[in-house]
Amino acid sequence: MREIISNSYEETAAVAAEFAETLNGGEVIAMYGDLGAGKTAFVQGLARGLGIDRHITSPTFTIVNEYEGRLPLYHFDVYRIADPDEMYEIGYDEYITNGGVCIIEWAELIEELLPEDCIRIEILKDDEKGDDFRIIRIK
Repeated sequence: MREIISNSYEETAAVAAEFAETLNGGEVIAMYGDLGAGKTAFVQGLARGLGIDRHITSPTFTIVNEYEGRLPLYHFDVYRIADPDEMYEIGYDEYITNGGVCIIEWAELIEELLPEDCIRIEILKDDEKGDDFRIIRIK
């Protein structure tokens, strides 16, 4: 496990951009963290690291957004999934097997669908250390 301290949005995005350089395609990244922890900031940095210059937003209502860069990026936000089986209706199994990078916010809601070898990223806040303080754990 790797643990990184971030004190700003920019630092979180930079950590993610650096992490993106290690990706080869086919990775499934499960993201964990409270509302406002910085999951979308991490995805924005990851996209930048993959050479994607489009504005990245959380796909809360569409479930998945697709972006083209050095590798395709499939950004899932499963916060509104009522039943994990709904993921199959949007083609989840095709996304995770087509060679792109899948990153899933609120992954704990579909835990049983995640591959065993998925990368887990947890972003923790500590309000006592400041509004922007984050601990990023990559497993």
